[in-house]
Amino acid sequence: MTRAADPLTAVPDGAPDHPFHPSHREYAGRPEHPDDPELAARAAELVRRAVLGDLARRVVAECGADVGLVGVPEPLPGSRPGSEGMVLRHWAGTRADLLHDVPVPAGLGLGGRALAERAPTWVSDYRAATTISHQYDAAVAADDLYAMLTVPLLDGDTVHGVVYASLRTVVPFGDVRISAVGRLAATAARALAGAAAWNRTKPEPVVPEPVAPARPLTRREHEVLRWAATGRTNPEIAAHLGLTCNTVTGYLKSAMHKLGVRNRTELALAARASGLVG
Repeated sequence: MTRAADPLTAVPDGAPDHPFHPSHREYAGRPEHPDDPELAARAAELVRRAVLGDLARRVVAECGADVGLVGVPEPLPGSRPGSEGMVLRHWAGTRADLLHDVPVPAGLGLGGRALAERAPTWVSDYRAATTISHQYDAAVAADDLYAMLTVPLLDGDTVHGVVYASLRTVVPFGDVRISAVGRLAATAARALAGAAAWNRTKPEPVVPEPVAPARPLTRREHEVLRWAATGRTNPEIAAHLGLTCNTVTGYLKSAMHKLGVRNRTELALAARASGLVG
């Protein structure tokens, strides 16, 4: 049974023209960034829900799994700040509800291992496996699951979630099924990365607060500063003012000290903000 979907994000099966279908250009690529920040945030969340819900369904429909689950990275109650974890928020094919909204810290269970190791993991018999922790045995048994594959949704070093493909039989996972789930995970990760980019805005350049220098600049310091603010190099300033390069460097260092800045860029910005140069 598939979790009820928001009507705005539901994806009809077999609808390749739907924007969240894996074959659709916007699902497989990175859509353009909406101009309105609030609209961008809402659109990003709608895309995220649709892609993850669609992924759980397609693991069942296209990869031969009995159950598809998707864990979404979230802060877990009682966890240490900075620790990784996820919650199973999307599912398809489940018979019981013990795997719904289950918190999974990184490293625990098969999905927690995939989250921590940033790599696919699988077992032919979850309940008999000796390479994983068994905190979730009761929930797995309630859905009569045995074979299980988990694949992280990776975009560089960022994990957007973990997809589970589970079967109700004890079988080894072959390359065909692993590759099929991996392709779906990669396509979903690209769509999620594109949606996440909508919420990112370019940082505004840091402009020093307009301040008057603690000590007034000398005439020569002001002249050197005025030419430096136009982008001229020290040799060019020296040639124009009839000074040596070392003298120009000394005047610039003195002006920087008086204005409380650390480099030539901050010096030019502070000089303009303070009205010392036009």
